[in-house]
Amino acid sequence: MTISLIDSAMQRYIDDDILSCVSSMVLKGTEIVHQSYLGFSDLETKLPVQPDSIFRIASNTKIVTSVALMMLYEQGRFGLDDPVAKFLPEFSDMMVLNKGAQSGQDCLPAKNPILIRHLLSHSAGLSYGFIEPESVIDQCYNAASLGGLSAQDSNLESFVRSVAELPLAFEPGSGWRYSVATDVCARLIEVLSDLPADVFMKKMLLDPLGMKDTDFFVPEAKRDRLLSLYAPRDFFDPMASGLNKYEGTSADEALNHPPTFISGGGGLYSTLPDYAEFIRMIVNGGHWQGHQYLQPETIKLMRTNQLADGIGVNFPFWEMPGTVFGLGFAIKTEPAEGESALALGEYHWGGLMGTHSWMAPAAELTGLCFTQRMPGFWHPFSHEFQQIVYAEAEKGF
Repeated sequence: MTISLIDSAMQRYIDDDILSCVSSMVLKGTEIVHQSYLGFSDLETKLPVQPDSIFRIASNTKIVTSVALMMLYEQGRFGLDDPVAKFLPEFSDMMVLNKGAQSGQDCLPAKNPILIRHLLSHSAGLSYGFIEPESVIDQCYNAASLGGLSAQDSNLESFVRSVAELPLAFEPGSGWRYSVATDVCARLIEVLSDLPADVFMKKMLLDPLGMKDTDFFVPEAKRDRLLSLYAPRDFFDPMASGLNKYEGTSADEALNHPPTFISGGGGLYSTLPDYAEFIRMIVNGGHWQGHQYLQPETIKLMRTNQLADGIGVNFPFWEMPGTVFGLGFAIKTEPAEGESALALGEYHWGGLMGTHSWMAPAAELTGLCFTQRMPGFWHPFSHEFQQIVYAEAEKGF
């Protein structure tokens, strides 16, 4: 692989003061064919980013939570078509907003229950609060202090009970909306395993995989390795030069000690090598370093579309054509215009603060590209990284 192509492209974003750093890795199968650490952990001190630098991985946490829940699925603890209310009774008798509702009171009883597969595929009708803040459903979440970027001083149990008191955006299974559903999945883990969600994940996934720097908090001894988080000076121009330290997130309020609220949807901190071990397990059919975490057929099921016909992934400000959702992953049903045919069947997700991972099974190709920028989920740097990797793969590594 022409490594300099990736490095020179990513370095340009750093030189142009669009990103503070870029750490990246490319896998062919489970073999690392590229690994690079560019830029600074802090722009003010100019300390260089390192392999053990710690990132806020935000919604990359969702894949970890989804895998952990599917481990319980393999143990026979639940079925995908089980109603969530079977284990979390607060989700009985849900209400759904009427079409064109003007308030959260303008609703009617749901015709169908929320199923566990709906949670894993974001088709339950839950919401997030910050994706479309002017919408009635997000106003309900924000009024209840349940918005996805709000600090939570509750625990998972009380948080989920509060979510269940709100109306649904649509009838379960009839749409797709990014949401707190994966936090509800974390609460399911607690109920099904009789362990706190973070304890279960550490015991069953993080510790066995050797992910020693991955947790829901950063202890004092590791604090100097936590990367600074930056925001663009112009939020509406992703390629504008200029960065400021981002102070608006609650992501660091749990530092030094385990948080009360374990966010299965966005609370993990990790390093690129740590997260790569997790991803290598997934692309290797659930098996890694002598241990079978999930069966290959379960991994295949997770990257199979779970949405109703005609339903796709959609955001009001990020276009994601030809994309559906499985059990924890978005899935590319057709390459975008100008995109490599190798991307067909790619399954992926990323974090709002700039951490991306994608796996292309037909090409046995995986890419991870991490920075710390808020927002940084759907940004030109990650698309360019992906384009370069696919172009080099087409030539043959």
